[in-house]
Amino acid sequence: MTSDDVLDEFRSAGALLEGHFVLSSGLHSRVFLQKMAIFTDPVRTARVCAALAERIADRYGAIDYVVSPAIGGIVPGYETARALGARAIFVERDPGGPFALRRGFQIPKGARAVMVEDIVTTGLSSRECLAALASEPGEVVGAACLIDRSGGKADLGLPLVALVTLDIPNYPADQLPPDLAAMPAVKPGSRALPGA
Repeated sequence: MTSDDVLDEFRSAGALLEGHFVLSSGLHSRVFLQKMAIFTDPVRTARVCAALAERIADRYGAIDYVVSPAIGGIVPGYETARALGARAIFVERDPGGPFALRRGFQIPKGARAVMVEDIVTTGLSSRECLAALASEPGEVVGAACLIDRSGGKADLGLPLVALVTLDIPNYPADQLPPDLAAMPAVKPGSRALPGA
């Protein structure tokens, strides 16, 4: 699956939106990737995650565990693990605390794991997820995502494989271009998004 094929999947699902968006990082953007529009379609989700699994296998070899950050990474993590023939686990936040493996999840000694995200913007949630895995006996060999919207600039501390790498500018609230500042901002999740 090429980058254009993946972007076509997002467009067809109504998951590639344009306007003025405030991202979860607090940065502002002209583009929002409404990944949940992809994940409501099991066939489409399986297709893009199988493509990601191929890239992971090509880059990292055999994988025993796929670990994802809750909640957004659980669906692509599960589907990618299924395509890899691996186990799917996730990290979640302790109330008021950092990400942690809970529910008896672990990466046992000798196991090879990869962290799978949906979208990487700044890499913050990926780094927090990887930090939660640092004390596990198994080896986390790398990271992967459907779309890296940092243009390859997000530093996770491990190699990152992406189906698509986009360089979508993001702006702090006090540094918006005039045309973007003139548009009303939508915070995804706060109300219905156009086209969603």
